[in-house]
Formats: sequence, structure tokens, C-alpha cells
Amino acid sequence: MKPRALITTAAGRTGSVAALELVRRGHPVRGLVRRNDERAQALRNAGVDVVVGDLFDWRDLSRALDGVQLAYHCPPFDAQHLHGAAMFALAAEQAGVEVVALMSGWNPHQLHPSVFQREHWLANNLYRRQAFDVIHINPGMFGWTYFLGLPAIVHFGLLALPLGDGRNAPPSNEDVGRVAAAALADPAAYVGRCLRPTGPTLISPSEAAESMSRALGRTIRYRAVSEKSFVKAARAMRFPTFEIAQVRHYASELRNGAFEGVSDHVEEVTGNAPDSFDTIANRYLNSPTSIARDMHAGSKFAALRLALRIATARAIDLDNWEQTRDYPLISNGLLAHENPDWNEAASRGQLALLPTDHHGASLPAH
Repeated sequence: MKPRALITTAAGRTGSVAALELVRRGHPVRGLVRRNDERAQALRNAGVDVVVGDLFDWRDLSRALDGVQLAYHCPPFDAQHLHGAAMFALAAEQAGVEVVALMSGWNPHQLHPSVFQREHWLANNLYRRQAFDVIHINPGMFGWTYFLGLPAIVHFGLLALPLGDGRNAPPSNEDVGRVAAAALADPAAYVGRCLRPTGPTLISPSEAAESMSRALGRTIRYRAVSEKSFVKAARAMRFPTFEIAQVRHYASELRNGAFEGVSDHVEEVTGNAPDSFDTIANRYLNSPTSIARDMHAGSKFAALRLALRIATARAIDLDNWEQTRDYPLISNGLLAHENPDWNEAASRGQLALLPTDHHGASLPAH
């Protein structure tokens, strides 16, 4: 019998794909989900052993990890990221898990102004010092993030993002999930590796708009907007302030080339070419829940009301907002492209990690 795998946030964008792919490959799969909803039932229907629980509750983690040898840990975008990552690492070690595929990101390092990215960096290093082997899954800016302004795209033909002319090779949720699953199914070749799933080509936001135009059969135009306009729009769309405060840094990094680069990791690991952005646009515009669980274009009237909310939304000073939280903030942080250590590691296709003599010490460039 093939080893049992656990997928955390198994109802999520990449977790659900990884769970179904491992079932297809003949693995017994357990999925940890937060809510017992229709997504959990769809996983059950596909043969996944669903556990409803809390990633921050040791009892739920222990129950989910019982009898598990492989795990894909895909933590939520959360202000308690490091707490959850440490809990999962300790619970996985106690349960005797052998290999963990850890979702992180392309831009974490120890001096990042984003507390979320610094905690990703801490988790990346923490996991390399556990008894289990680690496979790092580190995509850059996902394809779905280009569609967060869906009402304006569909009803006004406008893609408005704070990305300047920055280029990226955005991966699909499906490719990232399949990479995680395939790496876990045959881990020996990938332990200690930094796998960075990307799309097949670098595209600009204007080229992303062209893909959307082809998918919708009408012209979509890209407009580069300011960070202030982006924050107002995100607040009007009721995105959590914590997420907005972190994502603004990624937008600056994309504008400055931090996400440039194309890897062959999707094809290497899965045996299939990565989804093009045309494929992503067709899929996500036809199925908006691939973008976000409650995402929909709505009516044109609703889109006009949203545009009015954006125009009248109050701008917020995110630096001041973070100061009012108990976040471990630092002064004079460096974005990824401003950090020589990050740039040197990225040029080799690696993570910016502390050296260690534990297993996974070497992250070979690929």
C-alpha cells in the first residue's frame, strides 16, 4: 500500500488539487479542512478522508496526522503564520511523518518589511531542522491574483493593478497543486529542493489583459494604478487589512523585477507543460470560484456600486495600522530585490536560507 498523505487547507486552491492528484495516483489521502461545507463533501466524494479541524489546535493536528507518512502543508494567509507552522512541524515530527512539502513563497528573507514574509523565512529554516525531510514549494505571484478585480474586468473592460510594467510567469493553482502532489509521490528526487512552479513565459500586466480579452471576446485594457488606489479598492472589496498590508510589498517587488524568471519545474515534476496564461484566463473567467471562494462578477449595477465604494473609500496608512498591532516590526526593512543575499540565492534558483548541516543542507540550483 502506498504511504498515506495529509493535505492541510485541503479545500483550498492548491490543496484540493494536490489531494485529488494523490488519490488519482493511488495514495490514501486525508484532508484537513476548517469547515464542513460543500468543498469538504466534494473531497469525500472523491475518496479523501476528510478531517474537520483547526490548524492551531494540537488535538486536531494530532488526529489528522495519525498514521500519515507524507504531508503537504499549505498554511493560510494568516497573521499567526509562524505559530501555525511551528505547531504543524512539531505535530508532524511527533507523528513520525517522513516527508513534508512546505508551501512558502519566492520572496521571503530575514529582513523583509512584511512580517508575513519574515515568518515564511523563519518557517523555511525551522522545517529544515526537523526529523522529517522537506520539499520546498515556492511559487511567485499566482495567476489568480490578476483576477481579483473581476467585476471591473468583466463589466468595464478594465484590469487595474499596482504592477507597473513588471513581468512575472504566473503559475496556475492547478499546476502548483500537481507539483506538490507529484513531488510527494516520488520524494527521493526532490527532498531539499526548492521547487518554483511558474508559467511557461514571462508576461506583463498588459499581456495578461490581452489574454483576458481573448477569453472574453472583447477588449480588456490594463491600467497601472498607485498603491493608494489599490489599497482603497481592496478595502472597498473587503479584503482583510492584514493581507492588503503584505501584498502591497509584493506588488512593489513585481514592479522591480523580483518575480522575473521561468523555471521548468512544472514539466520536470509532473511530466506536463505548465498552463499558459491564456489557459488560466479561460479557466478562471469561466469558473470565478477558482479565484476566490465567493468570487463572482455580479451584475453591472453591482459593479457600479463597487466602483462608487472604491471612489469614496478612506485611504489608510498601512504602516500606522501595523504599528497598532502586536506584530514584530522592524525598521528599514528590505524588499526582496533590495537584499543582496536574496538576489544571490535567487540567481541560483534557491531560497535565501541560513546554512545548516542537517538533511536538506544543499538546495541545488535547477
